[in-house]
Amino acid sequence: MRPIRQSRKLQNVRYDVRGPILVEAQRLEAEGHRILKLNIGNTAPFGFEAPEAILADMIHHLPKSQGYADSQGIWSARTAVAHYYQSHGLKDVSVEDVFIGNGVSELISMVLQAFLDDGNEILVPAPDYPLWTGAITLSGGKAVHYRCDEADDWNPDLADIEAKITENTHGLVIINPNNPTGAVYSEATVRGLVDIARRHELVVFADEIYEKILFEDAVHHHAATYAGNDVLSLTFSGLSKAYRVCGYRAGWVMISGPKEMATDFLEGLTLIANMRMCSNVPAQHAIQTALGGYQSVEELIGPGGRYYEQSMLAHRLLNEIPGVSSVKPQGALYCFPRLDPEVYPIEDDEQFVIELLRAKKLLVTHGTGFNWFQPDHFRLVTLPDVAMLEEAIGRIGDFLAMRR
Repeated sequence: MRPIRQSRKLQNVRYDVRGPILVEAQRLEAEGHRILKLNIGNTAPFGFEAPEAILADMIHHLPKSQGYADSQGIWSARTAVAHYYQSHGLKDVSVEDVFIGNGVSELISMVLQAFLDDGNEILVPAPDYPLWTGAITLSGGKAVHYRCDEADDWNPDLADIEAKITENTHGLVIINPNNPTGAVYSEATVRGLVDIARRHELVVFADEIYEKILFEDAVHHHAATYAGNDVLSLTFSGLSKAYRVCGYRAGWVMISGPKEMATDFLEGLTLIANMRMCSNVPAQHAIQTALGGYQSVEELIGPGGRYYEQSMLAHRLLNEIPGVSSVKPQGALYCFPRLDPEVYPIEDDEQFVIELLRAKKLLVTHGTGFNWFQPDHFRLVTLPDVAMLEEAIGRIGDFLAMRR
């Protein structure tokens, strides 16, 4: 019998957040070891629970959620999303501009399938959330990574973006607040990014899933606010992180700007939405409840709140380890520390995190898994409580002491 092989379309697709390091962690668990998993921003295992109002509303609507919904999403959810962006200055957004999906991840894949022809280039930040690079590649496109500057609080290097634009560049991905760095971009930076898109007639893909998780004086600026009527902008967000319901898979994409110039693309997106019938209907009923009324995430992001205190603690403890430096996160749920190559001359950072896993039963993700250019970073999820974080970073410190 001939070997049955994976599609060649997957040849250059990677998703190392759940790649070989997770396989090794599962092997160790099968042997009876307890692994502390700090590789994925999954809120539930660390004691974060959905707001009661969201649970109650989903349960209330279950009897009416047994059939297919409109492929773009139920009316109440799309209306709530449209009203949300209208309240943030995007007055021309309507219900018809919103697509509901099984989380942002599904919508990224759908949008790119509808948008890309083979060989089209999309500018993606480095480091990035690797789904963007993987989905671009799987859709036949080419991800071109622009540098974010660690010395400038991980802000995008606008000159580097300009230098990497070619006649085949079609889009610009903005991840703000950023995963994995925790950066939150200033108004000037967001304006600068959108201005590049405007000058080069690029579509903006704004991944804003962490928009409500902001620390201290950080302010989130929607890219679509500055796109106006001459830059097509697709804004992605959802409930997973701010509302602690990762498993519900409730997200959306909102289209704004010169939609009359994008009717063909939007017909393609609608076709793909129709092909998957609809997204999870019970979770869609959570969207209107989540976006309206009291925002419980506020209790988590200020001093005394778990998101804030854990992020600040992780930042401080990492910087206390000799040869380790970590830029203070302004938002999101991660730190992306650097290992000084003169102290830790690492050639293969995936192997480094596997060795850390075997030695300390602690799972993190290597920096090149986020398409960073050098093997000198790793991402740490800051969701564990203070005691668990102290234990985890203590294990990292002990491991690095053996490497020095």
